[in-house]
Amino acid sequence: MAEQHDFFATAEHRPLSGERLWQVLEHWQRQGWIRALDLALVRMLAQLTDDAEPELLLAAAMASHQLGRGHICLDLEATLADPDAALSLPPEGAFGEQLPDKPSELLGNLTLSQWLERIASSALVASGPGSAPLVLEPGAPARLYLRRQWVYEVEVAEALGERLATNPVESLGAGTIERLDRLFTAPAVDTIDWQRLACALASVNRFSIITGGPGTGKTTTVVRLLALLQSQALSDGRALRIRLAAPTGKAAARLTESISRAVSSLPDGMGEAIPTEVTTLHRLLGSRPDSRHFRHNADNPLHADLVVIDEASMIDLEMMHSLLKALPPSARLILLGDKDQLASVEAGAVLGDLCLDAEQGGYSAATLSGVSKAGAGDLALWQAQWGVSGDQPLAQHIVMLRHSHRFGEHSGIGHLARGVNRGDIKQVEQAFSSYDASLALLEPRTDQAPALRELVLSGGRLGREHGAEGYSGYLRQLEATRPDSGNFRDDIWQSWATGLLEAFTRFRVLCALRKGPWGVEGLNQRIEQVLSEAGLLKADQLWYEGRPVMLTRNDYALGLMNGDIGLCLRVPQDEGGEALRVVFPLADGSLKWVLPSRLQSTETVFAMTVHKSQGSEFAHTTLVLPPGPNPVLTRELIYTGITRASDWFTLVMPARARLYEAIGTRVHRASALRSRILASAQQ
Repeated sequence: MAEQHDFFATAEHRPLSGERLWQVLEHWQRQGWIRALDLALVRMLAQLTDDAEPELLLAAAMASHQLGRGHICLDLEATLADPDAALSLPPEGAFGEQLPDKPSELLGNLTLSQWLERIASSALVASGPGSAPLVLEPGAPARLYLRRQWVYEVEVAEALGERLATNPVESLGAGTIERLDRLFTAPAVDTIDWQRLACALASVNRFSIITGGPGTGKTTTVVRLLALLQSQALSDGRALRIRLAAPTGKAAARLTESISRAVSSLPDGMGEAIPTEVTTLHRLLGSRPDSRHFRHNADNPLHADLVVIDEASMIDLEMMHSLLKALPPSARLILLGDKDQLASVEAGAVLGDLCLDAEQGGYSAATLSGVSKAGAGDLALWQAQWGVSGDQPLAQHIVMLRHSHRFGEHSGIGHLARGVNRGDIKQVEQAFSSYDASLALLEPRTDQAPALRELVLSGGRLGREHGAEGYSGYLRQLEATRPDSGNFRDDIWQSWATGLLEAFTRFRVLCALRKGPWGVEGLNQRIEQVLSEAGLLKADQLWYEGRPVMLTRNDYALGLMNGDIGLCLRVPQDEGGEALRVVFPLADGSLKWVLPSRLQSTETVFAMTVHKSQGSEFAHTTLVLPPGPNPVLTRELIYTGITRASDWFTLVMPARARLYEAIGTRVHRASALRSRILASAQQ
């Protein structure tokens, strides 16, 4: 073993041979520690030049793999401090022995200066603009990028940095303050109206972020902001062209419904010309099939004066780059989202990076003066408790809403979510031990089948006590309310399908993992079996009535997007008889019926990942944690799972240690986006 891994001298770095490098990389790929794509990239780089040092190719493999895990770049110093963290290694001790060929064995004696020297010496690497496929920034910390990600990060930072130039809030005119007074009542003494504050700041900015947890009023706030800006524009003789979007169809549908309600509550005359239709980001930008490019770009910008994007935590760096490229320079951009939710599935954590210090405010003296003028309360007194500087440009564009109308002070779900968000294990334990009416905890030690069966069929303890039923609810409704006759396009069948889709959203099982018995794939099979044994469905073939499915790829021909969820139903046909069709709810409230044979990329969705659940809300949410340690278990994942529940939440936890580990682990994605934005704003 010692001879096999003697890659570096004890005291001084000895170069890694090219032949041995390929053996190691191929071993990593076979073990699943890196992706086949990562290995293919390194092979391509090696073919482009003869001067690529093995240490450079090793770094490129790690950078590519980190990109697949959501990181924009490879932090070289952090990698040397913990080399094994850069790969998808199994948990320590998973196989009962030391794993061979780990990165720590290859990089254990390599210094940062040695690594930088060997990376920078290659023609494959540049330190800035150019055509080299890799970009090295040797500062502190030193970072290695794949060229495309470097371009995205630099151009997003430049675009947002330009938008940080703004008029001071002190410039608010009498007309704006009068409209604020119509939209908001005066705050009580010693309180701050955060929604009014958000409207005041956003009214003078081309770029704004309104962040906050579930039920804090983000949608209500943005509708009032739209009323403020649109009424001002109409008084000047020209209506604003407003576009509303969200990353997924489900999130777009929820925002459409929320905005419609909020517009109806506006003061007389202030709801005029405010759109209520929300589209997906892909449809807004104009997706091109089989391409990562969009119809709207710098050469063909959006026809919009104001763009609002909801669920911005789900937006990855590449999508933000595409959005900013398509946005006219004069247009306002408003992002809504919960900074504490999971970051995007793809690389980057844009909202999290931007809102890093949002809780502390960080408002400048000019902003504080203008806010006082706008009647939002004594923000200066509030901010003094944090003792933070107010000279940070980005902070003047961000407002964090803090009062939850969904989870009040005494809400069990709210108490639990706040404890997780603070990393307060004691508060989390208190939430469950209080036997709150909205919370349930399952800790199956050996045979989890009985607990799972009761949960799926009747909602477990919460179902028994409060009627928070499981999946039996929508399946019994399916037969009990089925229309007697007619065509499935008739209103009665449309109403029936709509009711079933709504009933299906009352309960959902969320998983941290995709694979394994505690992941999406294993639990979907087990839930399907439980429902079949109970006689609630006949899952004897792939497509059966009652099967819930989710698209796993965009289908432009059908107008359906990745993440859209539908139900397979048996409906009458024009030519007589019955056939199975899958019905999907669309963002505009209509339904789309599709033959199962036309759906090429779907999966059963009794259970879904927490990532896929973002933008959704379920009356009763069940979060299932695996028994073994896993790097995907983080505070953000637990918080996101909890806050998908509107009324009841059940945690299935085979090992309590997993919850504690997750609460103590924060998501960190390597990037320099925030520092670039601040540098760009100061130029």
